[in-house]
Amino acid sequence: MYSLKVPLSDERRRHQRVKVALLGRYMLSSRREYPCQTLDMSPGGLALIAPVPAQQGERVVAYLDHIGRVEGVMVRPIPNGFAMTVGATIRKRDKLAAQLTWLANRSILGLPEDRRHERVVPRNPRSMLITEDGEQHECRIIDVSLSGAAITTALQLPIGTPVTLGKTSAHVVRHFDKGIALEFTRTHDLESLHEQFG
Repeated sequence: MYSLKVPLSDERRRHQRVKVALLGRYMLSSRREYPCQTLDMSPGGLALIAPVPAQQGERVVAYLDHIGRVEGVMVRPIPNGFAMTVGATIRKRDKLAAQLTWLANRSILGLPEDRRHERVVPRNPRSMLITEDGEQHECRIIDVSLSGAAITTALQLPIGTPVTLGKTSAHVVRHFDKGIALEFTRTHDLESLHEQFG
């Protein structure tokens, strides 16, 4: 179990931390996003490996694989990152506890990842999102994989909405701050992905 050499806070006593390495992105109060990876997590807090540190008390929003959006405040620096609280309702904390239990069991049992394909950042992130009515909307691709993409857009599209990204048909599967995650209608091969998104 990963341990921080600092006095245990009430928050950390109340929730057991699970050692999980989840990839994701986080946003600081500057509104800039950076890649990150969790070291450990509980329903009340988490430790992140992060290239740009948050300031003490700064609000942080993170989007983590398998977990989704979590937000809280930075509570202390750690080597190569920081620890933050997780602000959530009791219901969301219960859900988070169940997700963390599943993730911990998955790593013990060696179960495969849910995320089927590695994500890459395209050389040219500018693209066009076409909605069902044929309207074209400029967007920026954050990352793309053989099965989907994350894009920044001002559009508020409901989950399940069919769209076309460039020439690829997809549907909305998740929302995050200033953007949406798409799942492609069919899985692509690397060649067609490079042709479309570089």
